[in-house]
Amino acid sequence: MSMNRRQFVKVAGMAAMVPVFGTALTGCDTRSGAGRVVVVGGGFGGTTAAKYLKKYNPALEVTLVEPKTSYTTCPGSNWYLAGMRDIASITHNYDALKKRGVIVIHQMVTSLDADDHSIKLADGTSLSYDHLIVSPGIDFQWGAIEGITEENSEKMPHAWQAGKQTEILKHQIENMKQGGTFVMIAPPNPFRCPPGPYERVGMVAQHFKKHNPKAKILVLDPKDQFSKQGLFLQAWQDVYGDMIEWVPGKDGGKVSKVDVNTMTVHSEMGDVKADVINAIPAQKAGALAFKMGLTNDSGFCPVNMLTFESTLKKNVHVIGDACIAGAMPKSGHAASSQAKTCAAAIVNILAGKEVLQPTHVNTCYSLISDKYGISVAGVYMFSDSKIVEIKGAGGVSPKEADATFREMEATYASGWYNSITHDIWHS
Repeated sequence: MSMNRRQFVKVAGMAAMVPVFGTALTGCDTRSGAGRVVVVGGGFGGTTAAKYLKKYNPALEVTLVEPKTSYTTCPGSNWYLAGMRDIASITHNYDALKKRGVIVIHQMVTSLDADDHSIKLADGTSLSYDHLIVSPGIDFQWGAIEGITEENSEKMPHAWQAGKQTEILKHQIENMKQGGTFVMIAPPNPFRCPPGPYERVGMVAQHFKKHNPKAKILVLDPKDQFSKQGLFLQAWQDVYGDMIEWVPGKDGGKVSKVDVNTMTVHSEMGDVKADVINAIPAQKAGALAFKMGLTNDSGFCPVNMLTFESTLKKNVHVIGDACIAGAMPKSGHAASSQAKTCAAAIVNILAGKEVLQPTHVNTCYSLISDKYGISVAGVYMFSDSKIVEIKGAGGVSPKEADATFREMEATYASGWYNSITHDIWHS
C-alpha cells in the first residue's frame, strides 16, 4: 500500500462523513438556485442524497419517497446471523431527515413521466421535480438457475435484501440439525456487497463453532476468484479448520439446478444434499429502474459518472447498486459517496455553477469472527468520462498480520458501521 494502514483507515472513516472533492465544497451555492428535488429509495444512497441536498442548500425543497417506515441494512446483517447484533441495531428510521426539513413520503412509486418531470405514487398522487434521484437497489434474476425462484426463496433464503429474509436464514441456521450441511450458492459478478457471501460464511461458521461444531459449510461458486480471496481462505482455515469448503467454478462449483423438495443441489461436482440452502441469485438493478426505463442490456443503469445523471432520461439521476459506476463496487459505502457527489452536482446545476470533480473512497470490512477482521479499501477519481481507481491509493489488509491486528480490524468494522449509519440516518 502507498500509505500507512492506520492513516488510510482514518481517511476512509472521514469519507463516511463527508465527500472528497477536487475543488472546495464551498463551490455549492447555498444562497441561490433553490428548486425541487425528489429522491426515490431510502437506503444508503437515497437517504444520504436527501440529507446532503438539504445540507448543501437548505432552501431546496427535498422529498424522499420510500415505502418502508424503517430500513434494515445489508451491512451488519451477517453479524446478526452470528448473534453479534440484534435486528434493531441494524434498523434505522427517517426521523433525523424530517428534522432537517426533508419531506418523507412512505409510498410506492408506480411510474415516471420524464417529459413532464413528475412521478406518480401508488395512491394516485403526482410529484413534480426539477431533478429526480433514483436509488432502487438490486433485484434478482430469478430462474437463471432452475429451482432458484422467488416462490422458493422462503425455503432457500437469499437474505440479500435485509429484514424478513435475514430472519428466515437466521432461524434456519439456528435450527439446523447437529452435524448438518449448510450450502451457499454464491452469485456471479456483479453483486451487492455487503452482505458479502464470504463474510457470511465466516459468520455462519462462528455460530456453528459454538452451537453445532460438527456442521459443514459448502460454498458452490460459479467464479474462480473473489475479492480478498487469499485472506479469506487463510482465515477460514486458521479459525474454523476444515469446517468450510469453497469450490470454484473450475472445480465444479457451477450449479445447474436446485430441488427444494429434496434439498438437493445439482452442480458440476455432483449432487449435494443440504440441510440449509442459502441460494443467492444473480443480480440486476431494482425493479423500479426497469419500470422507469433507466436500464440497458446489462440490467443496470448507465449514467454520466460525473453527475450520475441517467444517459437515458434527462434530469433523472441514478445512484447506488443499480448504476454503472466504473471501477466503484456495489457497496453501501460507495452508494453514500455517490449520493454526496450527486447532491453537490444538482445543487450547482440548479445554481448555474460548475459541477465539481470528486474523489470517491470505498471501504469494505469483513468479519471472519468477532475478533478477526479483514478489509479492502479503494480511492477513485473521475477521468476521461469514467470513474477509475487511483492505483496504489487504497489497499488490502496485510496477509501476514498478528491476532492483535486482526482484532483491531474487527473493531474498525464495527466503528465504520456505527459512523456511516449515524451520518446517514441519525444526524
